Amino acid sequence: MGRESLALGCVLAAILALQMVTTENLPQTLPSKAQLFADLSAQELKSVHSFLQSHQELRLQASGTPTMAKNSVFLIEMLLPKKQHVLRFLDTGKSPPVREARAIIFFGAQEHPNITEFAVGPLPQPSYMRALSPRHQPSWASRPITSVEYTFLFNTLKEATKPLHQFFLDTTGFSFQNCGNQCLTFTDVSPRGLASGQRRSWIILQRHVEGSFLHPTGLELLVDHGSMDVQRWTVEQVWYNGKFYQSPEELARKYADGEVDAVILEGPLPKGKGTESPEDPPLFSSYKPRGDFPTPSHIAGPRLVQPHGPRYRLQGNSVLYGGWSFAFCLCSSSGPQVLNLHFGGERIAYEVSVQEAVALYGGHTPAGMQTKYIDVGWGLGSVSYELAPGIDCPETATFLDTFHYYDVDDPVLYPRALCLFEMPTGVPLRRHFDSNFSGGFNFYAGLKGHVLVLRTTSTVYNYDYIWDFIFHPNGVMEAKMHATGYVHATFYTPEGQRYGTRLHTHLLGNMHTHLVHYRVDMDVAGTKNSFQTLEMKLENITNPWSPRHPLVQPTLKQTRYSQERQAAFRFGQTLPKYLLFTSREKNPWGHERSYRLQIHSMAEQVLPVGLPEERAVTWARYPLAVTKYRESERCSSSIYNQNDPWDPPVVFQKFLHNNENIENEDLVAWVTVGFLHIPHSEDIPNTATPGNSVGFLLRPFNFFTEDPSLASRDTVIVWPRDKGPNYIQQWIPEDTDCLRPPPFSYNGTYRPV
Repeated sequence: MGRESLALGCVLAAILALQMVTTENLPQTLPSKAQLFADLSAQELKSVHSFLQSHQELRLQASGTPTMAKNSVFLIEMLLPKKQHVLRFLDTGKSPPVREARAIIFFGAQEHPNITEFAVGPLPQPSYMRALSPRHQPSWASRPITSVEYTFLFNTLKEATKPLHQFFLDTTGFSFQNCGNQCLTFTDVSPRGLASGQRRSWIILQRHVEGSFLHPTGLELLVDHGSMDVQRWTVEQVWYNGKFYQSPEELARKYADGEVDAVILEGPLPKGKGTESPEDPPLFSSYKPRGDFPTPSHIAGPRLVQPHGPRYRLQGNSVLYGGWSFAFCLCSSSGPQVLNLHFGGERIAYEVSVQEAVALYGGHTPAGMQTKYIDVGWGLGSVSYELAPGIDCPETATFLDTFHYYDVDDPVLYPRALCLFEMPTGVPLRRHFDSNFSGGFNFYAGLKGHVLVLRTTSTVYNYDYIWDFIFHPNGVMEAKMHATGYVHATFYTPEGQRYGTRLHTHLLGNMHTHLVHYRVDMDVAGTKNSFQTLEMKLENITNPWSPRHPLVQPTLKQTRYSQERQAAFRFGQTLPKYLLFTSREKNPWGHERSYRLQIHSMAEQVLPVGLPEERAVTWARYPLAVTKYRESERCSSSIYNQNDPWDPPVVFQKFLHNNENIENEDLVAWVTVGFLHIPHSEDIPNTATPGNSVGFLLRPFNFFTEDPSLASRDTVIVWPRDKGPNYIQQWIPEDTDCLRPPPFSYNGTYRPV
């Protein structure tokens, strides 16, 4: 009993220690300067909101006011200053740029509604606002859907489907009318129409149960909700089980007359939200365990511990870890960003950020064939819900809260929206066993594999993106997206199997392609970089030591790119394996100090060039495009591209029109990664992360004189001795507390038996 109590006390003490982040002895310049990139605090968000409200000429109303015809603030987030101003502050000690917010106001209470963006500053006490001039004014119809509009949509559906009340009860057991805990819900898809200016959404009706995304009823409706007067919103078409109807009334009438091929949803009737009990048999869409492994286990698995606390240092939004230093933020509109990335005191990149995530579908139902999700239009960065310790991140992680101001009237606290943790990779960073080929060895050496991970998630309705930025001790940085969550599914029809996989009795998992776009602003030992590629080319020569024989061997083929369009690689075009961003400096061996971009992706081009809605995602033509830095080309997408893809305010293809010089310039790499997802039965209940991760690495290539991880003290070297135990060199003492692992030992011999 005494030993158990001691162990428990040690564990609790260790957990307490590892939850605390060491900030003492932190260089004073990093935290103070990283604040430049920090997300707006709750107080800053409130001060911007109050400042805007004080301008009577804006005639602002609360975002929750139940009318479409109002002026309201939709989004407030940090507005990143111009890069040249930031670098003057960071690198030359000039005064910091003014801290500003970006505020988006929907002006709906006027004859010609519009969307206007403002810069508000200086923070924390704003005194001015100025309109931000877009390259192309977004249309009113392009604005994202608000919670008020969703409320009106629900009420419209509820009213319009009253004639179908009995039909719903007969076929689903659920309804919109007096439904208690057995109500219908819906998923709307985009684009919303077929041409610019339209706001016509196909809507999938579903049973509101655990995993409602997998419970379509077979009914889809096309709703026109473009008018500012909700009384004029109408259901234009109805689709049910493979057939179209002009209205809910027509479907109800034909159903009553026995002219509808009605499908009674089979299986045990799902209980509504809030009525489940632990004893209920789980729905197929449920996470509840069922079945057994051949080798069952009823004990907890391994977990991460760090008895001495974290080895990284975090203060505010700045991080120090080994050779790394960087700042980060979580943009409400587009997602996570890593900024001012340094290794060994030298800047590698100014910005590595998520720009957009899309999912492009096919289907037999109208909603299935219409779906082309462009997720920044759904608040990709603002849906950063709480991370679960021990599941989403190790218990040892440092969890960070954030605030979003997105379709609200006050800042909303999102607890544990990000996490930061170090973890062992389970594979050595490098190792070697030096055999003496006589049953022993000359030496063994290895370096433990550890990485630092910055993680957040975006849950965009049915599916979840896990965003990782991974920092290795040898100067390699990795950006990775893991896809999980519920598949976007429609009602099964036999014709639908051309577009996906039958996953349950009445369920079709629709095939789709996930694509993610990243912005990588490379600053490799400065802002003057060039882009080149290395490839293997075979040569066929006469063997110099045996002239009668040919010799085929690989040679290096180096290609330099001088113009933007030369460095815009299309899908279907061979992308060289070695993509190098070079500085003008050379290492001691005469090679240009460079960083290599290594892309891990299974993406292909999905939408043909010239398709009207493809204008919103022209970046998806290119796995890689390299451009010269321009302040007017900060983002490859916008929150408006989803709902007006035919005339979007941001068209990435225009970034390439001027075909600028990219030799010895400030360069930006635009990277597209993704994969085709053909759903399969193992996607029930959720898509699993293994095999569904894509991303890229930034790797030093002749940047250092040797592997910079030599500075790590995690190295272990073993030297053999003729007598006695082998000599083990370790630079970090073994743990001596209650959580210590077994003592390190190494034999190294291999002999016949």
